[in-house]
Amino acid sequence: MTGPLDGVRVLDVSTLFAGPLAATFLGDFGADVIKVEHPRRPDASRGHGPAKDGVNLWWKTLGRGKRTTTLDLSQPEGAALLLELARGADVLIENFRPGTLERWGLEPAQLHEANPALVIARVTAFGQSGPMARQPGFGSIAEAMSGFAAITGEPDGPPILPPFGLADGITALATAYACAIALRHSERTGEGQVIDMAIIEPILMLLGGQITAFDQLGLVQPRVGNRSVNNAPRNVYRTADGRWVAVSTSSQSVAERVMALVGRPDVIAEPWFASGRTRVEHVDELDAAVGGWIAERTLAEVVGEFERVEAAIGVVDDISGVMANPQYASLGTILPIHDAELGEIRMQNVLFRMSATPGEVRHTGRRHGEDTDAVLAELGITPEQARALRDRGIV
Repeated sequence: MTGPLDGVRVLDVSTLFAGPLAATFLGDFGADVIKVEHPRRPDASRGHGPAKDGVNLWWKTLGRGKRTTTLDLSQPEGAALLLELARGADVLIENFRPGTLERWGLEPAQLHEANPALVIARVTAFGQSGPMARQPGFGSIAEAMSGFAAITGEPDGPPILPPFGLADGITALATAYACAIALRHSERTGEGQVIDMAIIEPILMLLGGQITAFDQLGLVQPRVGNRSVNNAPRNVYRTADGRWVAVSTSSQSVAERVMALVGRPDVIAEPWFASGRTRVEHVDELDAAVGGWIAERTLAEVVGEFERVEAAIGVVDDISGVMANPQYASLGTILPIHDAELGEIRMQNVLFRMSATPGEVRHTGRRHGEDTDAVLAELGITPEQARALRDRGIV
């Protein structure tokens, strides 16, 4: 495969989700990603989620396109080998607690001495400085601290954490974006740099204007369930045959079409209907009209009528519905790919389609350390030397 990142080498020295997923995104567009794991303690993500015949399924996606090697970085010989790998790399992604790389003699200054153009992405829960920097943390902690959980859930219920790695995924996207910017700078100047990525920050950026609203007005956004504080009607509604649909009216024209469809064209002329912010003040009335109309009709009838008047609607699907959705099929969002252990499997395709430089999934996640000998050979290490390193627990 050749792609826009062909020739870029990435050392993925991170674990679990945010760092490794950022490396996956880079690999999808041609980067040569070398996944570095401890010889006796593989990336913990290999043990997360369902497995088939002892083969972890999430790793097949998270590890795709990567070559896998092992190094014990806590041992001087292992750290020295990573430095040798760094000499020929463009990006290094790590997520150890602050101070860990420094303890091993792999601090950014040492890495940049070996390779001044190296981009070093340091992904941690709380960043490299501050009172919490050295504390352990995961995406769930970021979802709590950022304000996300506080606004998620029903008004009279508890805060809700997402049932998947939301903050980690957002951080992975931000890290891949940051690496692309740093690579552009490195190409132009030959100067590497350090990216300080704290998982608590990217999710906060996506929460809209809450910080400014609090700063200027003292507003604290409450939990409103599936409703919105910015427009109405916006909710999930149950159909007569027991299915659920999501309706959103973020634009004025769609709001008008929805209310005309459900038999309440009279509200369109009301002064308060002219903006999403003022429609929210009448959310109970609007929800009752939309919800009552949908409750009297089947899913097929509801979707058909919304499509006829060009109003926004989405069926609330579980993953089985996603797999059968013709829109996803048309886009090629779900990729069938051969796996050496499981045969043909399906997973998410690359993030987006590009007309000139498309991405491609080269292969699924490999076994722990599968490419160690090949990676070491690129450093000039013979098979006999590799066996000696393995005997000493370095690889």
